[in-house]
Amino acid sequence: MIKTIFRNTFLIGISILALCAVLFFGIQYTQIKNDTYSALKQESVYAERGILQGGEDYLKSLGSEHHITWIDADGNVLYDSEVQVPTGNEKEHEEVSEAMEEGEGRKIRKSESSGESTMYYARKCEDGTIIRLSRPVSAVNKALVAVRPILWVLILVLVISAVLSFRIAKQIVNPINAINLEHPEINKYPELSPLLEKIQEQKMTIQEEVESREQMRREFSANVSHELKTPLTSISGFAELLSQGVVSEDKVQEFSKDIYKESQRLIALIDDIIKLSRLDENKEEPKWENVDLYDLSSEVLDGLRPIADKQGIKLGLAGKPTTITGVYALLNEMVYNLCDNAIKYNTPGGSVDVTIATKENGDVALAVKDSGIGIPLKHQKRVFERFYRVDKSHSKEIGGTGLGLSIVKHVAQHHNANVSLESEPGLGTTITIVFPKKIDSVETPEENKEKTNEKSKNKNE
Repeated sequence: MIKTIFRNTFLIGISILALCAVLFFGIQYTQIKNDTYSALKQESVYAERGILQGGEDYLKSLGSEHHITWIDADGNVLYDSEVQVPTGNEKEHEEVSEAMEEGEGRKIRKSESSGESTMYYARKCEDGTIIRLSRPVSAVNKALVAVRPILWVLILVLVISAVLSFRIAKQIVNPINAINLEHPEINKYPELSPLLEKIQEQKMTIQEEVESREQMRREFSANVSHELKTPLTSISGFAELLSQGVVSEDKVQEFSKDIYKESQRLIALIDDIIKLSRLDENKEEPKWENVDLYDLSSEVLDGLRPIADKQGIKLGLAGKPTTITGVYALLNEMVYNLCDNAIKYNTPGGSVDVTIATKENGDVALAVKDSGIGIPLKHQKRVFERFYRVDKSHSKEIGGTGLGLSIVKHVAQHHNANVSLESEPGLGTTITIVFPKKIDSVETPEENKEKTNEKSKNKNE
């Protein structure tokens, strides 16, 4: 961080000094050039007066440091201070033609005689002739040498700014590095307090989340151990009695049924754990397709109807064929678990109603309502946790693995759907799953996300 601040500060210093140097030397060069033209103009005035009095002899008597040329009205050279026998026509040169038209002209161009860049100034005299004086640009550049000490001063300032930049960077960063995140209120910069408070809040949130997940992990381990141990203990007990031959013939079949029942319970539990594990890992991506939620719910209810009929529970389905995008097997599992729970925790002669509806914004809602025992308010937030049961004392009588609603929640999350629960003890429970509106083409959430990112990238470009 020190390097970054130092580099940025130093670059800003260099940029400012470079800009100042360019402006300074540019202004100096322009000033010297203008002064040179002023000197050439002043000397041309003196030369004009001398020509009016002494003609060419006056020009020959001058010891000017400038190159002087006297030109007639047609552009022919009458006198040249650097040529003994002047020849040629100068009318084609811009400064001469400009002087003929406007009274004076100036131009910086390469001299035909010396080959170096030269400043020319031409002035029209009263008799129509032209006086032209010139001076090499190198003479102007030499004048800039006089301000060279200023350049050394700028370099010195640059070195000093580098040292100061490094010290400033250290003074800024060191207090930041010394901040104790355990006690963020102790810091040198009050401006950082809001940021440090946010960091502290995030830290506390993360810590609470970690503790919550650790608690859930411990509970899950304990629940798995308990749920697996219970049927295994029963199977082991029955098998031990059978192996010892202490069971009467009429009880053998009953014990065999109990062993089969407990083994099926164990298999169901393991299957549910595997399903949750796959949903958590999300490694294998099942096939996404268009699924008619109404038809799927009808098939699930038809499969559960024999169980419901035994308890006198009426099954109802309302709505119309509605298509969503999803994984058929997972959606089937979700609807099955919702309806199965609604039957298990219902009262004899009760009802289970499944409703499929499309909202105004295009979202699709699946609601499963029962007239069962209901869920107390204090338990409603936890019923979607793994192995959580409201009434653990009757769990064996009711059956199930305690993972049904947890699977429902994970399947809903897999489909970007929202889950809500409404329940009152003695009146029943309604669980609603709201799916986002159907997209035109079948895509997985990952493909959809990639397309969104690609569109954002193209938009930025």
